[in-house]
Amino acid sequence: MASPSTAFLREQDQTGQEQAGRDQAKLAVTAARKSRPLDIWMISGIAVTLAATIAGILSTGVHIGYFLQPTGALIVLGGTIGVTLITTSRDSLVHCIRHLAELLHSASADREALIDEIVNYSRQVRIKGLLSIESTIGGTEDKFLAEALTLMLDVKDRTELQMTLETKLRQRERQGETDAKALEVAGGFAPTIGVLGTVVGLIDVLRQFSNVSSVALGIGTAFVSTIYGLALANLILLPAASRIRASVAQTFETHEMITEGVLSLFDGVHPSLIRERLRCFLRPVQPR
Repeated sequence: MASPSTAFLREQDQTGQEQAGRDQAKLAVTAARKSRPLDIWMISGIAVTLAATIAGILSTGVHIGYFLQPTGALIVLGGTIGVTLITTSRDSLVHCIRHLAELLHSASADREALIDEIVNYSRQVRIKGLLSIESTIGGTEDKFLAEALTLMLDVKDRTELQMTLETKLRQRERQGETDAKALEVAGGFAPTIGVLGTVVGLIDVLRQFSNVSSVALGIGTAFVSTIYGLALANLILLPAASRIRASVAQTFETHEMITEGVLSLFDGVHPSLIRERLRCFLRPVQPR
């Protein structure tokens, strides 16, 4: 029979190994998040938009440099940024910028893989109990799933667990709507500010009304500000707001699926039934 000190050392060694395994899993998850690939679909959309706009300008025979007017750009960009600072709080604006940066990377969750992971957890729970999954939660790649599983282990009442998870869902959806609204507000003001730049350009033209050639050139230059405002709103800000809403809707569906899975796990539902429930959240394949 092993002495008490030997048993204690073995227990400590086993605990240390489990902790090391959890730390390695967390490092692997962090590395995976940092190495997310760029969203090729979105990058392609930006490239097509720029190429089509430049090609359209060149097809008119007007030199591209004619559209590079620093005065109009300063008024439109500066005015739009200023209006955004007035209408949006600092915290909301910072979160919106971070959200925009995240859109450049592929962040769509693999729901099939999440279903398999939740079903595997349910099988482990049926054999060893709820607390048996505590040491493996750190290896979960989906952050919301890890939070939900940790909360499940801490909460004893199902109603409290459901209310807490649903509150998290509503809060994240509301934050995404706030981010999209900030861009929509900026997109609504940009064309008007562009018109303001055009008016400033026309005022400068009227100062030189005696020179007909200068007037003709000045009018064309003045309307570039309107183009800046329209392009900023309709090619950048409003599409970005729509993309944020689409991303939030997709993430909400995934988190709703995770919530249903964790609640089923808490209720001790059979793994086969959990899989069938969660498969309802998969997008149906169109028949050929």
